[in-house]
Amino acid sequence: MAVTASETHRSIEAVWRIESARLIAGLARVVRDVGLAEELAQDALVAALEQWPESGVPRNAGAWLMAVGRRRAIDHLRRRTLLERKQDQLGRELEVQQALAGNDLDVATDEGIGDDLLRLMFIACHPVLSTEARVALTLRLLGGLTTDEIARAFLVPESTVAQRIVRAKRTLSEARVPFEVPQKAELGARLSSVLEVIYLVFNEGYAATAGDDWMRPALCEEALRLGRILAELAPEEPEVHGLVGLMEIQASRSRARTGPSGEPVLLLDQNRAGWDQLLIRRGLSSLERAERLGGALGPYGLQAAIAACHARADTPADTDWARIAALYDALAQLAPSPVVELNRAVAVAMAFGPAAGLELVDALTTEPSLKAYHLLPSVRGDFLEKLGRFDEAGAEFQRAAMLTRNTRECALLLERAAACAREPPAPP
Repeated sequence: MAVTASETHRSIEAVWRIESARLIAGLARVVRDVGLAEELAQDALVAALEQWPESGVPRNAGAWLMAVGRRRAIDHLRRRTLLERKQDQLGRELEVQQALAGNDLDVATDEGIGDDLLRLMFIACHPVLSTEARVALTLRLLGGLTTDEIARAFLVPESTVAQRIVRAKRTLSEARVPFEVPQKAELGARLSSVLEVIYLVFNEGYAATAGDDWMRPALCEEALRLGRILAELAPEEPEVHGLVGLMEIQASRSRARTGPSGEPVLLLDQNRAGWDQLLIRRGLSSLERAERLGGALGPYGLQAAIAACHARADTPADTDWARIAALYDALAQLAPSPVVELNRAVAVAMAFGPAAGLELVDALTTEPSLKAYHLLPSVRGDFLEKLGRFDEAGAEFQRAAMLTRNTRECALLLERAAACAREPPAPP
């Protein structure tokens, strides 16, 4: 049966999603320029769009794209004004190209792919870039997302994302960032930047900061994919496995986190039968792997251990809140932040009562970085509600609703404020 042009185009889109990161990574190793590598990869995609509808999708589509991209790269190297100083490098690339033109496509394309992807991750997440630029460039180069898709995911104009990506490429080029895995002395700091970007992407998918959707599952899936790739490329790094374990366990709750109309369902109200047991098992396995690599757990490992406490509890009442509070104590010492303290207050309240939690939260009300953080009044309102101080609780939920930019969360908070208004006043 003949394949239609539209079916071929869908196949090309699927191949691009799968192969684009490896293609860009391999070409970046040749030309030593991420921006140029992406342009060459796009040239290969255009060639596929022109040729595959007539010739059909090749058996090894990724190798075909790499061969075209390398030919374009060699043409570019030939035209460079510094060709005299590149003769040796050009000769080596021509030899690779000759091998690619023969029957050794699979071997030549697969060689070094893991290293290339790892290098590309470290470049896209380089600390010389702003956090927003790192996220956009990572999703563009490693996720294969278009600027429009990234813009819609983060609810910013497409032009903003495009500018971030262009500036990021320019910054990397001007800073002459080498296309290599960092040396051991700087590996820790650079790896933490990669992990931060992946987790930022996951968190935006897990609890959207703005818009009409409580979750954006596609971002969670993309972060998990990147985390799993990184775990394969850096198998001896415990924090990588800690992050993957954390994301797997949190993602296991996705189906239970929204109601029939897309409304948020909070952790203690979720039907745990809807939690994905396969993801939980995978997450616990990643956590165990992090623990087996030795040493104390890092920030992501500790958060994975906290998530594991929830995953192992059949009901909210079975949750080991005292252990969670202790894990947050350890996390606060290792990576202190007001947000960690707020989460610790929740665990303390669950373990030792809302009054204990409220005391900790009240100490955070003057923290400048939490001034516009909607979860601070939300948590405080929850404690006050449990203590029967409904008027104060309602005011806190109202304030939290004004601060959040997510319409689903705003509706939930206003609903809780209204419920407090219906409660009888506390006796004098």
